Amino acid sequence: MTNNTQTPSGISSRKPRFALWGAIFSVLFCLLLIALWVHHALQPVNAKGENCNFVVDGGASLNRVAADLEKAQIIRSSTLFRLAGRFMGYDHHIKTGEYRLSAAMSPLKILETLKDGRIITHSITIPEGFNLHQIAELMEQKGFSDKASFKSQVRDASLTAQLDLSGDTLEGYLYPDTYRFRRNEASRKIIDVMVKRFREMVSPMEARIKDSGMTLHQVITLASIVEKETGSPEERPMIASVFLNRLKKNMRLESDPTVIYGINNFNGNLTKKDLKTETPYNTYIIKGLPPGPIANPGLASIEAVLSPAISDYYFFVSKNNGTHYFSKTLKEHNRAVRRFQKNRSKKQG
Repeated sequence: MTNNTQTPSGISSRKPRFALWGAIFSVLFCLLLIALWVHHALQPVNAKGENCNFVVDGGASLNRVAADLEKAQIIRSSTLFRLAGRFMGYDHHIKTGEYRLSAAMSPLKILETLKDGRIITHSITIPEGFNLHQIAELMEQKGFSDKASFKSQVRDASLTAQLDLSGDTLEGYLYPDTYRFRRNEASRKIIDVMVKRFREMVSPMEARIKDSGMTLHQVITLASIVEKETGSPEERPMIASVFLNRLKKNMRLESDPTVIYGINNFNGNLTKKDLKTETPYNTYIIKGLPPGPIANPGLASIEAVLSPAISDYYFFVSKNNGTHYFSKTLKEHNRAVRRFQKNRSKKQG
């Protein structure tokens, strides 16, 4: 028996088409949702977001950085940030350091900032007359360099020789100035910058140093003593003249700051015993200059040594007001000592 029932050909052909279009619509819808999510995630979190400091620690991975950024609410999605970083090839090029970032920055802008290493720097001023110990303390206190590492390298005689300088340490050659460094900067880089600044300031004086009859090391050593002996700028040429006069007469310099520099863990009280204790820096005992600078002098003290006042003075004593009384003879000096020490005792009493 013949079955004459037929299925309409139009219905059977429409089912695959509906399935295909449904699949295409679903894919497009998903892509649209993904695009909207990506667009949203790559927008700044807050157009009015304020700048904040963000630190990338040494060895931190892109995953860690992304997580920290999301936690700090600087980006919306750490996942998308990581994917974008890997897609752009930045995942192994994030630079260590401190950055100024903001929730107003797009994640792509943040990625570029981290990849380019646009690290922020901070200012630090090294006062004239600071010695290497004080500089190391200040560097650590301000978060620039580890104190122990800084001291170790400054005292490394091989580094001093490598930098073509004399002496066992770089004391005297760490030029006092205002610098900008990044946080946790390498000690060697800080030292290189300070020594480079020293050369920039002193190189114009090369001819005058040669004419002085002294080496650069001797000039800086004497300048450091002048720096520590007076806080009065106008006195520096006169102080320099006294020491130069004494050197010409083969007299001991008898400078208290040199004695102090040679005392380990000086407690602030210079005694007669200290003046009689032999150290390489005790100029009450040794003749001539100490083996090296006792601080890092500023330009004015170096200038004072190269252009000293013309005088017949061989002695000076503090007047307890930041200035000194100068004498030509020991007899006159002793009178001045009694006078000003007596006044000092009255003030203290």
